[in-house]
Amino acid sequence: MTRTARRRTGRLHLGLTGWSLVLFALYISAKTWPVQTAVIAAVLALAGVAAAVLLRRLDPRARRQLLVTLPRPRRATSRSLAAYRAMDPDDFEHAIARLARRDPGVRDAIPQGGSNDRGLDVLVHLHDGRHILIQCKRYAPPKNVSSEDVQKTNGTYRDIHHCVLAVIVTTSSFTHAALETNVLLARPLVLVDGPALADWAAGGRPP
Repeated sequence: MTRTARRRTGRLHLGLTGWSLVLFALYISAKTWPVQTAVIAAVLALAGVAAAVLLRRLDPRARRQLLVTLPRPRRATSRSLAAYRAMDPDDFEHAIARLARRDPGVRDAIPQGGSNDRGLDVLVHLHDGRHILIQCKRYAPPKNVSSEDVQKTNGTYRDIHHCVLAVIVTTSSFTHAALETNVLLARPLVLVDGPALADWAAGGRPP
């Protein structure tokens, strides 16, 4: 059996299994709610007929185009991570601020980094008036964010910067000691490593 034939057979079996489960669920439901079940079955049947008619009216080229243009999940790329590592510190902080502004809950994100920033690189303003601190660590392996970095950020984001949450974003990773320290905190920080940053930049969910 060819690979294409195996795929078609697998899809057929999957489709038959799915419809069998639907029919079984309707059978069980009909014993308790006969009227509601009949309405649901009628709606499903009409939807199936409408979909079949629509697909038949499309010519094969348009049908293939419809299937190809279905949205696909975005994947993190090493190219975006390399681009972040190549930035200077100021550009990296501005890039992280732009990512933060994409979140619908964020009103603004302003870079604050400097020689005496006390761990504050980007200050995120939420719509409800609260603030989030972002510490940016533009590192490259084998250099990783240490336990001391986590402790310093934890010691400043509430008492000094009056933020409700702290995030450390790095283009590298976190040491095992840093991860252990974060778990032991009363309010763990949000730790975003290189792959998570690349996924965020590629359109993934914010941390």
